[in-house]
Amino acid sequence: MGLTIGVDVGGTKVLAGVVDEAGNVLDQTRDNTPKTDPAAIAEVIGSLVASLLENHDVEAVGIGAAGFIDLDRANVLFAPNLVWRDEPLTDRVSKLIDLPIVVENDANCHAWAEYRFGAARDKRDVVAAIIGTGIGGGLIFNGDLYRGGYGIAAEFGHFRAVPDGRLCGCGNHGCWEQYASGMALVREARELATAAPIRTPKLLELAGGDPSAITGPLVTQAAQAGDEGAREAFAIVGRWLGEGLASLAATLDPDCFVVGGGVSDAGALLLEPAAAAFASSLTGRDYRPHAPVVLAELGSSAGLVGAADLARTR
Repeated sequence: MGLTIGVDVGGTKVLAGVVDEAGNVLDQTRDNTPKTDPAAIAEVIGSLVASLLENHDVEAVGIGAAGFIDLDRANVLFAPNLVWRDEPLTDRVSKLIDLPIVVENDANCHAWAEYRFGAARDKRDVVAAIIGTGIGGGLIFNGDLYRGGYGIAAEFGHFRAVPDGRLCGCGNHGCWEQYASGMALVREARELATAAPIRTPKLLELAGGDPSAITGPLVTQAAQAGDEGAREAFAIVGRWLGEGLASLAATLDPDCFVVGGGVSDAGALLLEPAAAAFASSLTGRDYRPHAPVVLAELGSSAGLVGAADLARTR
């Protein structure tokens, strides 16, 4: 099979691109996500794909969707951070695009892309943690994408990290993504800026003096400039991330962890405290190999690259 299109549907944007068999993105386009209207999301997908088809001969379309995907890879059963509930996404998009369509969980797409073309391309058993607004996950076992008995495996962000902890968008309390995600980073930074503004001078300067205006990119920018409070926010989130990865290692024993998503763009600010916490929390740590914890390589293109390749290989 030749060219395919991958579509990555996130909470804020929809990114679509034409991808070749080597994982190269030849062309791409994007639009905002109308996240309160399922029909409008499908229309945005259809419009982006149609614009790419004007200049490329494409054989299939893969859609990476932030939610639980059924075994048929057609319907979104549930999306914690979007309005999809039993959403017939394939049927909606098929009315707009006359091509084979595969729908897959967006984090699975990230994991597959890193396994095929990125940081885990020389591994066989891989756990990917995608750190964005929340936490997505993907599992590669013996070179195959593991989807579970109902198609919704690897929702790591929603394992219980703190009994009766913070309320999560999924309806439970204490999910891991409430402590080790982009929203957790922003919450920690805002609390530090409010309680101890003397420790967050650069961060407050970037936010115009308003803690409520702090965003994830501003925390990264301030931390890179040496802001003490911003760096502490990363240290807190990194510790939660590393401890969670250690729990996953006890269960899954992969030969590699890949950390991707927007928050991972901070690089060592996130990875160093995460790796330290992972090493100190790993069960039997003195008597077993430590799987490497590495940064994803494909950046913001990973989701669409993985979706396109999964559409090709289905």
